[in-house]
Amino acid sequence: MGYIAVVDYDMGNLHSVCKGLEKVGGNPLVTDQAHVIDAATAIVLPGVGSFDPAVQHLRERGLEDVLKTAIAKGTPFLGICLGSQLLFDSSEEGQEKGLGIIPGQVKHFRSEPGLTIPHMGWNGLELNQPDLCLWQALPPDPQVYFVHSYYMAPLDPQVVAASTTHGSQTIAAAIAKDNVMAVQFHPEKSSTLGLKILANFVQKVL
Repeated sequence: MGYIAVVDYDMGNLHSVCKGLEKVGGNPLVTDQAHVIDAATAIVLPGVGSFDPAVQHLRERGLEDVLKTAIAKGTPFLGICLGSQLLFDSSEEGQEKGLGIIPGQVKHFRSEPGLTIPHMGWNGLELNQPDLCLWQALPPDPQVYFVHSYYMAPLDPQVVAASTTHGSQTIAAAIAKDNVMAVQFHPEKSSTLGLKILANFVQKVL
């Protein structure tokens, strides 16, 4: 059986992500070794924290190139929260360049009356790509758990796989293009529905 490389770069809640993957029949392997990531059946890039330190940690460990190579050769990839933002060219949160896998920028929520930033708690998904493997057998108006002040803003609206609305702002909650999928929310914190999303990923890749 193949394994899912869960990338360790000191910026992720690795335990809860791995526990979630294991619960749904996945075979996660936490690693910061390029050759282990390169040989994986699939890759998960979690992340909690700030954009610049995350990019710096990836580069210090020599993981930027192996991630780009694995994605380019078609390895299924799932980014979670900060791990999804790292796929973009840049972020308003910092100065570092991102991985540049998905053209676009990571932006900060605009202030507006009554809006809480960070966006924290449960919110509904509008499924822009309803046939995406991650969304199979989900209930209508699926509710998932968010914790973020910045959001993905891809140049191509076609890559938006799901959106959510916070205040008057509708933003990308998930993106998908070819073998790359990424979610701004935390499936590992989203109860049984989040586990179903992880199960859909595992069933797709293993």
